Amino acid sequence: MVVPSVPDTLAIVLVLGAGAGGCALRRWRLTRKGGFATPADDATFAALHTISRASPSLRGGLTRDSARKAARHLRTLLGAEAIVLIGVGPPGDGTDGDADAGGDGESGPDDHEHGRLLVWDGTGEDAHAAEALAHARPVLASGRPRVVNPDLVACDDPFCRVKVAMVAPLTVEGRVEGVLAAYGPSASTARVRAVGEVARWISSQLELAELDSSRARLAEAEMRALRAQISPHFVYNSLTTIASFVRTDPERARELLLDFADFARYSFRNPRDFTTLADELRSIDRYLLLERARFGERLQFSVEIAPEVLPVAVPFLSLQPLVENAIRHGMEGARTAFHIKIVARDAGPEAAISVEDDGVGMDPDRLQEVLTAGAGPAGRERRSGAGAGIGLANVDERMRQVYGDEYGLTVETALGAGTKVNLRVPKYRPGVFPD
Repeated sequence: MVVPSVPDTLAIVLVLGAGAGGCALRRWRLTRKGGFATPADDATFAALHTISRASPSLRGGLTRDSARKAARHLRTLLGAEAIVLIGVGPPGDGTDGDADAGGDGESGPDDHEHGRLLVWDGTGEDAHAAEALAHARPVLASGRPRVVNPDLVACDDPFCRVKVAMVAPLTVEGRVEGVLAAYGPSASTARVRAVGEVARWISSQLELAELDSSRARLAEAEMRALRAQISPHFVYNSLTTIASFVRTDPERARELLLDFADFARYSFRNPRDFTTLADELRSIDRYLLLERARFGERLQFSVEIAPEVLPVAVPFLSLQPLVENAIRHGMEGARTAFHIKIVARDAGPEAAISVEDDGVGMDPDRLQEVLTAGAGPAGRERRSGAGAGIGLANVDERMRQVYGDEYGLTVETALGAGTKVNLRVPKYRPGVFPD
């Protein structure tokens, strides 16, 4: 029986992809001793296991820290004497801002081709690391892999096993963002192919990292949009209301000023992805007290909260925009008392939350148009002048992004019949924990 070599097995696994490899794993028959049926199966499983251990660090992008964590697994994966990862970009871009070997730490137009040595993992660092950048620069410039022969790599030590380098580019959306170099005693077709496949796999992880970063920037932009919604009118009206009590009721003015400070501290702090339902409701309480001081007895509100759901993690500023939307748009033209009811109840694995008002309501077709417009800049432009604000669509979009489409808002409304906004939040979600 012919057993595939490790590089052959690795190339096959990476070509098929981790997903297909996972399906193959489920089909393998285990022996009575608990091992896999063949040595080839053992080799494939070992390659998949090593890939899974290298993935988490690379999903954070190509930095000095992630390169250090991934390199040892990549060296095991490729069976190399040494692994080198080199990145591109100016100081301060996540590569610790260090200059490359022999560099002065200054960035310039040719940084992309010069690169920065992020890690040398394995033997021969003292004798060979200084030449790693020279081996990598042609690949950084051209985007084509290369094999560096012994006459350019080998040192004076006859026992040194670092004699050749197999260098492959790391690309993200067509841009060369770095290189992977594997050093060893020789280069075979299978090993060169394996290095190329590993480089393509690393590139896919870096593309996912860039996508995660784009999502984070989008979430930050949406948070700024929510804060922009809060800032101008509410801040002005609140301070004007507080000022009206300074002479007539100084003690109440002081209390309202403290409520405003608490609300502002919560709303305008550095954004966190999640907070607790208790903190979100505490901020809403301050908001409603300030609005009650402004509108007087016209504004009535009640809050019914099940104690079991108070610790549940919710997206930061996910409820306050709904309450603000109800007051700003539900009270339009209302001359009698306006009621808001906030309910949060235990619903098994979820917290069921609703914000209900008895205001002017909204045409369901117009509501659908608002929600489908989205919360981004294009959506805001399409909704300009509509009076619906950005809060409702923003919260709906964020809930769908975080938990899935099935967790989008459901809204019950009609003209003259008030509005009820319902949302569900899972009590537990992997990776979601309030600070």
